[in-house]
Amino acid sequence: MADQNTEEIDKHELMAKYDKESAFRTNLGPWGWITLIIGAALTIFQLYTAFYGSKVSLIQGAIHLGAGLSLVYLLYPIKPSMTKRRGVPWYDALLAIAALLSNYYIIYNYDHLINEAIIFGFTALDQIVATAGIILLLEATRRVVGLPIVIIAILALLYGLFGQYIPIIGHAGYDWPSLATEMFFSSSSIFGIPIQISSTYIYLFLFFGVILVKTNIGQFFNDIALRLTGKYTGGTAKAAVAASGLQGMVSGSSVANTVGSGSFTIPMMKNAGFKPHFAAATEAAASTGGQIMPPIMGAAAFIMASYTGVPYNEIILIAIIPAVLYFSGLFMGTHFEARKQGILGLAKEQLPNTKNLIKRLDLFAPLVIIVGFLLAGYTPTFAALFAIFVAFIISFFRKDTRMSFKGIVNLLEEGARTALPVIAACATAGIIAGTVTTTGLGPKIAGGIIDLAQGQFFLVMVFTMVACIILGMGLPTTANYVVTATMAAPALLAFDVPVIAVHMFVFYFGIVADITPPVCLAAYAGAGIAKANPMKAGVTAVKLAIAAFIIPYMFVSQPILLLQADANVTNVSIAVITAMLGMAAISSSLIGYYVKTLNRIERIVLIIGGLLLVYPDIKFSLLGLVVFGVVTTMQYLQNKSDKKKQQTS
Repeated sequence: MADQNTEEIDKHELMAKYDKESAFRTNLGPWGWITLIIGAALTIFQLYTAFYGSKVSLIQGAIHLGAGLSLVYLLYPIKPSMTKRRGVPWYDALLAIAALLSNYYIIYNYDHLINEAIIFGFTALDQIVATAGIILLLEATRRVVGLPIVIIAILALLYGLFGQYIPIIGHAGYDWPSLATEMFFSSSSIFGIPIQISSTYIYLFLFFGVILVKTNIGQFFNDIALRLTGKYTGGTAKAAVAASGLQGMVSGSSVANTVGSGSFTIPMMKNAGFKPHFAAATEAAASTGGQIMPPIMGAAAFIMASYTGVPYNEIILIAIIPAVLYFSGLFMGTHFEARKQGILGLAKEQLPNTKNLIKRLDLFAPLVIIVGFLLAGYTPTFAALFAIFVAFIISFFRKDTRMSFKGIVNLLEEGARTALPVIAACATAGIIAGTVTTTGLGPKIAGGIIDLAQGQFFLVMVFTMVACIILGMGLPTTANYVVTATMAAPALLAFDVPVIAVHMFVFYFGIVADITPPVCLAAYAGAGIAKANPMKAGVTAVKLAIAAFIIPYMFVSQPILLLQADANVTNVSIAVITAMLGMAAISSSLIGYYVKTLNRIERIVLIIGGLLLVYPDIKFSLLGLVVFGVVTTMQYLQNKSDKKKQQTS
């Protein structure tokens, strides 16, 4: 028991180091009752409004944000080093009350704010409350999410204030009272689409993820993945890829999933013979990939549906092929590395017992229900509510998951705690999105990117990719997408590209920032568990996840991969097959092993062949197939010759 507690402490400290969401107070003392009441009340409110209907967006958002920010100040200290101190300092208690009151001011004065203030102007008190609300939001976001998004939000506010002094991309400029009240009292900025989606769909899906943890479905994913892949070459790494992908889609955080899953998968991979940096990279790449895995996609899919006008149940279908290609690339990378290192699969007795897994198949029911209802056309709210209900009932089937009354109350509080980073990030992202919209910055950035690329479409994609990776560094999934969709997407929208393809493009490159050096937080977290070189883990993660850097170019140039344009079974099949072969060629080249160890020339040729295979033109694909076929034949012949020499010697 002591070892288990030590392991939990180490895991929490590691998450707190690389993931701001986990740097919360561990000893609240009597304040624990306050956070319990506020957290449980917020979850009950969310479930109630999901069942009976939401309030008007401004009131729903104010209740959601007010309770969320007050919890942030009670749970997250001003510095991460203060997490172990007992209780809550008086100043954080005052900030929690101020955050609650500044948001609930909107509820109490709703009629005045949407009627009188629009005609006669905002009062001095309105302006003070708006200013305080913005400051409190930014500080809470710094504590729970991190500094990068706060810096971007502050720059956005400064741009709104001093736009008249900025050359080329400037604007008329706003005075502070006008800007502050627009940010805090309108439904287009802080209380815009991101927080509206957070206060409805996202909260429910995050709570659904909490219940899945309570029912041990995460461990069940690990066991299923290990049973299906463990006996094959490099089976432990393949199991890590499958399990982390499944868990990552509901976790909403690449770093949190890396630590959560990695505490199990990374030691397992190291014991099998994988090098520490490779084990860390595999877990980080798979956990990051979980954010692009339908149906939840790190909760960003809900916002994408609002931004693009594409229904949510269509988005989860559109995202399937890119996700399959990504994880296929990871499987290939781990396979080639295992072959290179001579790492075999696990013995049968080391695999989870099949009969025990069959007895726990009911744990799949909530996930099957949520996917089935979404594909059947039901609203995300209904699908999430029903899945939550089923998961809750399932928890009573077993003694180890059955909850007492206290356990249920703690579950409600945990739902709120899990949502805090998303609440703060969505509200702060609203400041950025609101500024971009009201000042017309989006089209100006797009014009700048196009001018820099001199109108060359490929260069526009490259520059947009770089912008997304930079903007995505250190941001959680939902905020990441909001920022990249508002600031980077307009450049590609200027060309004849389907809207959903553009938004998926920026979404993908924002996500892979978590494994792209130098700021590759997921890889750093994995390296912490593996006791490996963080930068080496980051570089290896990029090699493994190379598909994520290629696939977006493919579906922008070849929208049939997103089931767009003239997509039919034949076209889609050809595109997927050539993409798979191309990724196999590129992956083997980066690992340095195919049928046998590759020399430098073979690696270069394979990369060229792989790029030709993924290029959206059948002529190039056929040429790439020939190149790939030649190297494959040579590798097999050389391998056969080497075996003969070994037998005769």
